[in-house]
Amino acid sequence: MAFRLAVQSDLANLQTVFKELIKEMAQNKVDIWDDIYPIAYFEEDIAKKQLYVLTENNEILAALALTDTDPGENQVTWQDPKAKALYLTRFGVNPHYHHQGIGSRMLQEAIRVTRERQIPYLRLFVVDINQPAIQLYQKNGFNQVQGIYNEVIDEELTLKEYGYEINTFF
Repeated sequence: MAFRLAVQSDLANLQTVFKELIKEMAQNKVDIWDDIYPIAYFEEDIAKKQLYVLTENNEILAALALTDTDPGENQVTWQDPKAKALYLTRFGVNPHYHHQGIGSRMLQEAIRVTRERQIPYLRLFVVDINQPAIQLYQKNGFNQVQGIYNEVIDEELTLKEYGYEINTFF
């Protein structure tokens, strides 16, 4: 398996994988992504060199973005609010590879990248109904912080999100 920055030629495969993932999430009543998010952000993420993929035999097993900011970053109480952090977002595992340790592998790689950049915290937001993701983050040492970020999508939809973080310097 290879963990690397995504490139433009990955875009079509990323879109296919995430469309399958979105369909599976909706079937499992975790209906939080659609045909716009997160897929519409991948091209920009690639251009900004913030989208990472895990591949094997030219197949995308998982992807995630590591960003410098997040819209909800000031809505919860982080352990050290003034400390530099990266934000993990748009994280998904190819449905054909669920329950094979791919999610944990991606989180460990994200922690490694954050640490190598000398950034003490890796942070993220997770929607309250996404129990599989919450369990994965907790299993990998992420701690929930106080507060809730109410992400307003439109007048009919607001997502209730919890903040999680891990100190990458241990």
